[in-house]
Amino acid sequence: MLLKAAINGGRPRAEHPAVPQTTAEIVAASIAAVDAGADVVHAHVITADGGQTIDPEAVGEWVRAMRAARPDVVIGTTTGLWTVDSHAERMAHVAAWPVDALPDFASVAFCEEGAAEAAELVLSRGMILESAVWSMDDVPALLESPTLHRNVRVLIEPETEDPELAVAQCREISAVLREAGVKAPILYHGYDETVWSVVEAAIADGCEMRIGFEDGVTLPDGSAPADNAELVRAVRALEAG
Repeated sequence: MLLKAAINGGRPRAEHPAVPQTTAEIVAASIAAVDAGADVVHAHVITADGGQTIDPEAVGEWVRAMRAARPDVVIGTTTGLWTVDSHAERMAHVAAWPVDALPDFASVAFCEEGAAEAAELVLSRGMILESAVWSMDDVPALLESPTLHRNVRVLIEPETEDPELAVAQCREISAVLREAGVKAPILYHGYDETVWSVVEAAIADGCEMRIGFEDGVTLPDGSAPADNAELVRAVRALEAG
C-alpha cells in the first residue's frame, strides 16, 4: 500500500535533531525516505527562523534542488493557511509558484477558509490534488467541493490525542466518504500519541499510510529513530507482519 513520508512539517529540532530544515537536508531526507520504502514525499519548506512557507521563491528553490538531485522522487507540499497571513495571500503564492518548478502534488485542508478555491487552483496549475479532513465537521465542505472526484487521495487526520478514538474517527469518516461515493484512495495518519495505532489501522483497513517527523518522533516501541528513513522502514516492517 502507498506510504507517504511526511519528513518535517512544523516539527522543531528541539523535538528531534534530525528534522530536516534546510533545502539540502530536505532533499537528502526525501531521497533516504524513498530508498527506505516510501512511495512519495510530503515536505514543508522551512525559513531561516524555523517557520513554514509557501513563498514562490522558496518553493521553487526546493523543487529545483529536488529535481536536480533525484527527479524520480514524487514530492508534494502544503497549502496550509498557517503558512500565510490570509487566504488571499495563499492564493497569490500558489498562483505564483514557478511553472518550471512545481511540486508534483499539493495538499488542501478542508477545515480552512477557501479550501475549495485553493483546491481548484492546485489543479489549474497542473499539480495533483490531495484533500484533507481533520474531523467529521470538515466532511460536508469536501463533499460539496467541485474537485471532490479529482483527488489522488483523501487524507483523514484525526486531531484527538486518544489512539483508540483516532482510529474510530478514521473509520467513521472513511465510511461516510465511501457511502457518499468517494472513490479515491483514503489515507489515515495520526500525530504523536496516535501515530502507530493509526498506521496499524490503515494497514488493517487497506488504506494508504503516512509516517515521518511531521507526525511523530518515536518508533513503535517508543524509542527514538535516527531519521525519517528508520520510521519508513518501521512501517514497512509492520505491513509485512
